[in-house]
Amino acid sequence: MRPQSASRSATTEPTGRPSRDAIDTPLRGPGPGRAAVKSLRELLDAAARVLPGVDREPPESDAPGDGTRMGPRLAEDGPATDPRRDPRDRPSAVAQSGMDVARETKDRTRRRLLIGVGAVVVLAAVTYFLSRLGPAAPSVDRDSILTGTVERGAMTISVRGPGTLVPEHIHYVSAVTAGRVDRVHVQAGESVDSSTVVLELSNPDVDLAALQAQQQWTSAQGTMVELRRSLGSQKAAQASQVAGTRAAWLDARREAAADSALAARQLIPLNDARRSAEQADAAKAALDAAQEQLDLLAQTMEDQLSVQRDQVARLKSIYEYQERRVASMQVVAGASGILQDLTLQPGQWVQSGTALARVAQPGSLKAQIDIPQSQIRDVQLGQRVLVDLRSDTVSGTVSRIDPNVQQGAVQIDVHLEGDLPRAARPDLSVDGTVIIDHLPDVLHVDRPTYGEAGSTVGLFKLVDGGDAAVRVPVKLGRASVDEVEVLAGLQEGDGVILSDMSRYGDVDRVKLN
Repeated sequence: MRPQSASRSATTEPTGRPSRDAIDTPLRGPGPGRAAVKSLRELLDAAARVLPGVDREPPESDAPGDGTRMGPRLAEDGPATDPRRDPRDRPSAVAQSGMDVARETKDRTRRRLLIGVGAVVVLAAVTYFLSRLGPAAPSVDRDSILTGTVERGAMTISVRGPGTLVPEHIHYVSAVTAGRVDRVHVQAGESVDSSTVVLELSNPDVDLAALQAQQQWTSAQGTMVELRRSLGSQKAAQASQVAGTRAAWLDARREAAADSALAARQLIPLNDARRSAEQADAAKAALDAAQEQLDLLAQTMEDQLSVQRDQVARLKSIYEYQERRVASMQVVAGASGILQDLTLQPGQWVQSGTALARVAQPGSLKAQIDIPQSQIRDVQLGQRVLVDLRSDTVSGTVSRIDPNVQQGAVQIDVHLEGDLPRAARPDLSVDGTVIIDHLPDVLHVDRPTYGEAGSTVGLFKLVDGGDAAVRVPVKLGRASVDEVEVLAGLQEGDGVILSDMSRYGDVDRVKLN
C-alpha cells in the first residue's frame, strides 16, 4: 500500500490539482491524444537537433502497452555506463521499485526552452510562407468597362473634327460712319439685292460737316473768280504801261535822229544831239523793263490761277466725300443673297466700321473643320472628306489649311461636291472625317482610351474565358479615329479592355465579375 501512496504524492499537488509532472506524463494506450503528444515530441526533437549545446534525451518507445513512460531514468534501465555520472542521476530505491517520480528542475527548464524555440520556428515558417503570397487580384465590374477584339483585315486611317457650314462668298454690310439707328427695313433671313435699303442711320455731325464742306467749296470758287479778275486787271494795266513806254521810246528815237542830222550840219550844238540820243536809249530801256513785267505777270497769273483751281478741286472732293457720308446713312445690302446676323434695333448707336449684317449666297456653302493639332500633320490639300450633316452625309475635298493654331486645333476648309441636301444651311454644326490612307491587311483593334500612335502601352488582355485579365505590353502602329493598328503584343482573336485602367496601374492581373 505504501508504493501507491508515493505514486499519488508524485502526481498530485497539495491543492488537489495535477502537478506539472503529471501533465508531462504521456498518455497511455491508443488514441488521438497520444498521436498529438508524439507529433509534439518530434517537433521538439527537431528543435533540439538544430540548437547547439542542448543534450537530447534518448528516444523512448511510444508503442501502446509497452509499459514505458516519459520521465527520469529508472532503475530497470540498467546501470550507468559513465563512471563519472553524477550521483544524483543514479537510480533511487523508489525508481527501482517501478514507481513514478517527479522530474528534476533541469529537465523541466530544458523542455520549456525546447517548446519556446519550436513555437518561434513555427511562427517564422508561417510568416515566411505568408510573405511569399502576393496580394489578391482586384475585382472589376464587367458592365463598367469596354472590351474589344483584335481583328485582321482592312483599316482606314482617318482623322475627325467638329465644324460648321459657312457660305463660300460672304458680303459684310458695314457702317461707313457712326450714327443712330432710325429704322430697320429688312430682317435677318430675308432675300435682298445690291440696292435694298437695310436700315437708316442719322448723325447731325455728319450733316453739319457736309454743309461746311459745301460752304468752303463755294468760297474757293468765289476766290478763284476774284483772283482771275484781279490778275486780269494787273495784266491790262501793265500792257497799257508797255504801250505808253513804247510810244515814248519811238518819239525819243525820232527826236534823236533829227538832232543828229542838225548837228551834222552844225545847226545845233553837238551836245544837244548827244542828249537826244541818250534820252532815246533811256526810253528803250524803260520799254524793255515794262515788257518784262508784263511777261512775268502773265506767267505768275497762270500759276496763281492753277493753285486756286487745285484748291477748288480739293474742296469739291471734300464736299463730295461728305455727301457720300450723308448718303451712307441709308445702309444698303450691296450684294444679292440672304441677309444674316442683323440684330440692331432702332435707337442703337453704331460706330464707324462696325459690321451691321452680312449677305450670304445660300446655294454655295463650305465646311470649316477644326482638326486637333496633334493629327494635322497627315492632312493635305485635295484629300477626301466625309461631312456628316446629322441627317445626310456629303463628300468634299480639303481646299485650304490654316497655317495658324487656335485653341489647340487647326482649321481646314472643305469644298463640298454636288448638290447639297435641303438640311444644309449656314452655321449648321457638322462633323468632318478626313480620309488619310487605307491599309488592306493589318491587325487592328478598337482604339483604347489611352495610348498614342507609334507608342507601347500596357493593355489588359482577357484570359480564363473572360473571367480575368492580365497586363501585356502592346506596340501600337498607325491610329485612326476609332481604330489603331497592332504591331506586336496581341494576336488575332485576343480580347482586350479598352477602358481607362490607370487606377489599376500597380497590378498586373484583375478579375472580372
